[in-house]
Amino acid sequence: MTFYDDIYPFYPLKRTAFIFNGSQLTIILVFLVFTSSLLIILPGIRGKTRLFWLFRIITSLFIGVVIVALNFTSDWAEARMTTNSTYKSFSTAVINADIGLHVGLYGINVTLKGTPVIQFNETIDYNEMFRWYDTFEEEYEDALEKGLPNPILYIAEKFTLKSTCGLIYQWRYSGRYASATLWTAFCCWLLANILFCMPVILYAGYMMLATAAFIFFSMASFSTIMNVPQCIFAIGTDSFQTDYSHSFWLALATGILCTIIGALVVMLYFLIPEKIREAFSVGVDSYEDEASYGQGYLNSVFVDGVTIAPLTPNIKEVRWVGICSDHLDTCSDDQVFSFLWRIRQLSALIHQSLTAAFNSIKISILAL
Repeated sequence: MTFYDDIYPFYPLKRTAFIFNGSQLTIILVFLVFTSSLLIILPGIRGKTRLFWLFRIITSLFIGVVIVALNFTSDWAEARMTTNSTYKSFSTAVINADIGLHVGLYGINVTLKGTPVIQFNETIDYNEMFRWYDTFEEEYEDALEKGLPNPILYIAEKFTLKSTCGLIYQWRYSGRYASATLWTAFCCWLLANILFCMPVILYAGYMMLATAAFIFFSMASFSTIMNVPQCIFAIGTDSFQTDYSHSFWLALATGILCTIIGALVVMLYFLIPEKIREAFSVGVDSYEDEASYGQGYLNSVFVDGVTIAPLTPNIKEVRWVGICSDHLDTCSDDQVFSFLWRIRQLSALIHQSLTAAFNSIKISILAL
């Protein structure tokens, strides 16, 4: 053992193995805080509605966290194998290791873990990230300067601009378009949650279907890479090719879930509109707004000599459900004003959400 405990003072310290993606951890923690905050209000909800709100909160936040997290995962496609390979350049040492390639929307992740982990008095446990940005070549040069193992350098070289495989062009563009459509799906998810809190449940169902559609568009964009001839990675005596992985199938499951929710909301709206409005606690006037009048008492000093029709003890209540009745002539001025005001608010909200979605798409396309 040396004076520095095998750590030389003029060289970088030994790197620890990758444990968890910091971006994913941040996203999960943020949504957990939102979930905890919303679950606090559940005790204030009475009856069976409490279970419905619990299911609604958990399902909605699950969809949201999956859409955001899928942009930062590194396992949309992956390949693994166990083989014998030379360890480092200018060395004849051969190691037995598990080699993995994980492809995400923003880059690749290459892992190398020895079996056993300690070989030649060294811990073989590497996890290197290479992103699609313009710095990919610089990251590859840094990997050469660090003296990373040969299997990692071989896989990373396949994604450089000088490689004959041209993988960086295929994966980078498919990943960027997939990411752009995922962010658009996130905007649709936000708009759907806002509309679920307003008396426009039908349009909320439509936005859930739009969310599912954009998730499927992102999958289709990423899947285009599988239609081109695949580059074979040959290390030692073995070879492997990439295939769909966990994030891809998670996106598929989330898209199907959004489709089911959107289709059920639209179908139930046309079959039992009153029930679904009651379930979402919208479209029904509060007790204070309900018109219920008893007998009236008038001051005889001001109405002497004036013939007044008797007041009806019970006036039929009118509830706002989008329109007062078949004809607006039967609506009061306050009801018409409330109806037009809600339409104006909805139009402004839809305009802002669509503008944000278009701006995100425009920024993503310009970044290409």
